[in-house]
Amino acid sequence: MRLHYLPGTAAMAPHATLAEIGVRYELVRVERDEDGRPSAAYLALNPWGKIPTLEDGDLVLTESAAICLYLADKYPDARLAPPPGSVERAELYRWLLWLTNTVQAAQMRHFYPERYGGEGVKDAADTELAGNYDRIDSHLAGREWLVGDDRTVADFFLFMLTRWGRFLEPAAWARTARLPTSDRRDRGRGRCLRGSGRGSHRRGTSACECCRKLNGTR
Repeated sequence: MRLHYLPGTAAMAPHATLAEIGVRYELVRVERDEDGRPSAAYLALNPWGKIPTLEDGDLVLTESAAICLYLADKYPDARLAPPPGSVERAELYRWLLWLTNTVQAAQMRHFYPERYGGEGVKDAADTELAGNYDRIDSHLAGREWLVGDDRTVADFFLFMLTRWGRFLEPAAWARTARLPTSDRRDRGRGRCLRGSGRGSHRRGTSACECCRKLNGTR
């Protein structure tokens, strides 16, 4: 299994999902030219040119949320998604789709306002994001996870978005309630995400290469 990634991109949530599952996988960095265009080899694999892309045997899968759901279903023993047909599974779809279609889209307008019209776009995105994170705060009050009583791929997706949102005013992760529980716990125990699965390193030590990949800047 191979995950094509770049630090700071939407590959973070699938990467965290793979590491939590503990399956062996390979990270393949996507090469881009000075204009930000991916290589011909990557475009042959994924003509859309977006990151990430997962290869699993003959399957080539794009879109971060889709990859997370695929992995959760492929490895049910990891319990990263509620059972199909359950109320909690429906809630997982709702939260994950809202995060990718609404929150992530607004954050893209924050980072790249020139792509969406320029003047006023960033301010409007920031206002929308403030409301989005307030909504998440309210939902997480008194809860450990976004859905049900267990962490799911939606929590990993929220972890990724709160990291992107560290540039907002206030930062998306400025308040503990805004952090998915997985992030709160990982900060406390110094979890390390490795390309071959899961591991750990002591707090205060140098992060391994995989941690640097996962926590690349956006």
